[in-house]
Amino acid sequence: MQARNLVGWLAWVLPLLGAVAPALADGFVQELKLGVLDHDVPGLWSGFRAEPNSVDINIEALLSPSVSFLGGTVRPAIGGSINTVGATSHAYIDARWQYEMPSGLFFGLGIGGAVHNGQLQFEDWDRKALGSRVLFHIPIEIGYRFGAHSSLSAYFEHTSNAFIVEPNEGLDRLGVRYGYRF
Repeated sequence: MQARNLVGWLAWVLPLLGAVAPALADGFVQELKLGVLDHDVPGLWSGFRAEPNSVDINIEALLSPSVSFLGGTVRPAIGGSINTVGATSHAYIDARWQYEMPSGLFFGLGIGGAVHNGQLQFEDWDRKALGSRVLFHIPIEIGYRFGAHSSLSAYFEHTSNAFIVEPNEGLDRLGVRYGYRF
């Protein structure tokens, strides 16, 4: 990771960690997740890759309170995916539904909004044109919980403006995450 990109990455992560730390002491943060995602994955929801083949670091906090719904739990989630080479990064807030089985397997699905630092219109052909600074954020996660605290999961997230404005090339990320429940 280049020094400039490391500084940019830290500029996203450190304020998020600073905001989360006091909440940990109060029990407001139920779980922290950290992941490594493939950036702009081709062939999924968005259909093609335009951004550099690179890695995103994902950090997320699942918060309380929670509400029971359809056998699972709905709770707020706040996080971000930070690209390691300076391509599009975003911060998001979601309503996340998660269903946990007695075997340790779990499934999560969410919807929310994201704010990104990518381009809006067709300027640089090595970047996606996302049309709007604020996008929809749709995460899907399936994983396994190891005991009371740790989990490992496969995680997918899609961001786009849902054709509210043009262009709408969308962006997909796919990878793995480790979670720690407090």
